[in-house]
Amino acid sequence: MMSMALLAAAQTVADTLAGVNPVLTPVASGEPEMNLWDMACKGGWIMIVLAIMSVIAFYVFFERAFAIRKAGKEDPLFMDRIRDYIKTGEIKSAINYCRMVNTPSARMIEKGITRMGRPVSDVQAAIENTGNIEVAKLENGLAIIATVSSGAPMLGFLGTVTGMVRAFWNMANAGNNIDITLLSSGIYEAMITTVGGLVVGIAAMFAYNHLVYRVDKVVNQMEARTMAFMDLINEPNEKQ
Repeated sequence: MMSMALLAAAQTVADTLAGVNPVLTPVASGEPEMNLWDMACKGGWIMIVLAIMSVIAFYVFFERAFAIRKAGKEDPLFMDRIRDYIKTGEIKSAINYCRMVNTPSARMIEKGITRMGRPVSDVQAAIENTGNIEVAKLENGLAIIATVSSGAPMLGFLGTVTGMVRAFWNMANAGNNIDITLLSSGIYEAMITTVGGLVVGIAAMFAYNHLVYRVDKVVNQMEARTMAFMDLINEPNEKQ
């Protein structure tokens, strides 16, 4: 009798534990997974704005990268040839050679050659003015990338705020019938726009810094050419 009572008690405990900890039903593995396109669509209209900003930023990036690369290409013997032309008095040939090379440094030297015979300060001022114009041309469009770099994350945070407002609005209107599906759209918008804004902003920041680095290299090249040309036109004065 005692053994039967123990078996009955054990069965009762087992039934109680089974009721407290029900067996979980495994999740079906055949459900479709969310891809990047679905995530972007759930981000709302802000994702469209971010997409347009990214297209503009990277168009400017590739266009500027090509232009800066072209500006930095120059014959390493450029100043030697200019020196030979000036020493032999072939000023027109030197000007034509600068026009043929057609780089920012060449245009600066061309402006300096056309001012030869004037005071050195006037020649240097003309070269510096031309250099400032050339640098402005190289930096054209960089402000757009900088704006995208700083504005995209802020736009993403705006989407976070609007998404959370939508989620709480749906929660308030649901009353006691709160369902997770009522909150999902707002939470999706809040999280996805933040991710999208950060991705676009970080990519634009790296693109901007790369272009600034490339422009600085071209500017250093222009300054080296300017110093070499000023030394060249000062040589006759030193010999006298």
